Amino acid sequence: MSSLIKKIISTAKAPGPIGPYSQAVLVDQTMYISGQLGVDPSSGQLVSGGVVEEAKQVLINIGEILKAGGCDYVNVVKTTVLLADINDFSAVNDIYKQYFKSSFPARAAYQVAALPKGARVEIEAIAVTGLPTKL
Repeated sequence: MSSLIKKIISTAKAPGPIGPYSQAVLVDQTMYISGQLGVDPSSGQLVSGGVVEEAKQVLINIGEILKAGGCDYVNVVKTTVLLADINDFSAVNDIYKQYFKSSFPARAAYQVAALPKGARVEIEAIAVTGLPTKL
């Protein structure tokens, strides 16, 4: 009987957790990335510039965590986008498609009452290791 191995994925190139959770957890070939905010890892503060700049930083942070786990955006199979204002949906989509260019992951998007640190957007992701770099 084989057993699954759970590995914590962590990088200083993305913001550290602001609570009792990991940046990501890898189980077998599946990486679960915790919700990321538009926080600059060097300052620990939300980037300025509103939802567009926050969305860019969120996706940069996710990219750094993916790299730390041996993956890239192409490995992402599912995301969840949380928005403080659903009217920001189109603006976030415009940024999102700069990082996910084809074979888009499955996704859900919701407006929520509030996000940590007063953020406008948070994105979590699930990735699978071992996928070809081009789908």
